[in-house]
Amino acid sequence: MTKKSHTVNVPDLVSGIHSVFCPFSADIISTVEFNYSGDLLATGDKGGRVVIFQHEQESKNRPQLRGEYNVYSTFQSHEPEFDYLKSLEIEEKINKIRWLPQQNAAHFLLSTNDKTIKLWKISERDKRAEGYNLKDEDGRLRDPFRITSLRVPVLMPMDLMVEASPRRIFANAHTYHINSISVNSDHETYLSADDLRINLWHLEITDRSFNIVDIKPANMEELTEVITAAECHPLQCNVFVYSSSKGTIRLCDMRAAALCDRHSKFFEEPEDPSSRSFFSEIISSISDVKFSHSGRYMMTRDYLSVKVWDLNMENRPVETYQVHEYLRSKLCSLYENDCIFDKFECCWNGSDSAIMTGSYNNFFRMFDRNTRRDITLEASRESSKPRATLKPRKVSTGGKRKKDEISVDSLDFNKKILHTAWHPKDNVIAVAATNNLYIFQDKIN
Repeated sequence: MTKKSHTVNVPDLVSGIHSVFCPFSADIISTVEFNYSGDLLATGDKGGRVVIFQHEQESKNRPQLRGEYNVYSTFQSHEPEFDYLKSLEIEEKINKIRWLPQQNAAHFLLSTNDKTIKLWKISERDKRAEGYNLKDEDGRLRDPFRITSLRVPVLMPMDLMVEASPRRIFANAHTYHINSISVNSDHETYLSADDLRINLWHLEITDRSFNIVDIKPANMEELTEVITAAECHPLQCNVFVYSSSKGTIRLCDMRAAALCDRHSKFFEEPEDPSSRSFFSEIISSISDVKFSHSGRYMMTRDYLSVKVWDLNMENRPVETYQVHEYLRSKLCSLYENDCIFDKFECCWNGSDSAIMTGSYNNFFRMFDRNTRRDITLEASRESSKPRATLKPRKVSTGGKRKKDEISVDSLDFNKKILHTAWHPKDNVIAVAATNNLYIFQDKIN
């Protein structure tokens, strides 16, 4: 059996993907994230729950298990809260999950809702101690006067149990809703961003953080933009970027100044005046920013496109991919139903040769950076049957519609793929379609 490399181009990759459908809870999935090895996949939902799936190891007897993920652990990460000072309800929805690099047998992850970030330890236990002196096997304390002999406790095997325990709670540092968390490459610090501020935390210190960006004006009536996403550089622990609702990206260096209000680099593509419209500002807002694994490039997602930027060139992106250009004529209706404010995420494959992002009608798009070829795929129950092959989908924008095409007027805007993740090494992708998680993998030759 041969296994395809993750450097294959997109059409080869997707033509052989077969999907594994994972039934999930009734709540909407709000974030998806592979860990550094790709063996674990975490999802968070609107109910404050985190579900972790574990990759089944390939065996000679059951080769079909390659790429199959089964539930490993489920726990309640956040509960609904109430801010009594502001009379505001704080919902339990998980906004982001970020894994920490594994240092020992246990796994650690950060999860956040709008206000509170928690560090969780996920560990396994397959032995228990028996033979205590001061208590019985059921845990009740024994009468000390009835203890006539001493015994040495022993470890006995037990059924594997996965425990999730909160190790740190980072709270009370954000006035506005947290939209991003990112673990730094020093593995000791991480940043969290809300609409107007970015804070730097140490993983061991919960009672204080350092404010590194503050764009809040003295008079809130002068507010013209908000922070939409932020991420640490994968290799340089002093560098991070943050994007704004104006379609700009600022790269900051923490060595230059303690407060990074002055950026080191400013990335912006000049707008074509001939294409300006009422919706230009809204659709130019960046919903996600991701560094490439190499650290040379970064990718941004706005409403209609994905752009790849070279960190050495600020005036324009080096690559632009149209995700669903056919929606440009539908912006008025998308504004009326609030879909124009949807925040789509994007992700790189393990070798930075391909990128993926979501769209409507449960479509998601993949782009090959080498060949510039792209493909549209659909996450649906029909394609989730074991060993089923995903077929490319096409959207008809007018005129005579071909047999396999779907009309732009019949797209379902309630079915949207906002969250996607790509395995760091293999051609395995995870796609969150409302309350279902789909996992697709490259075919086995």
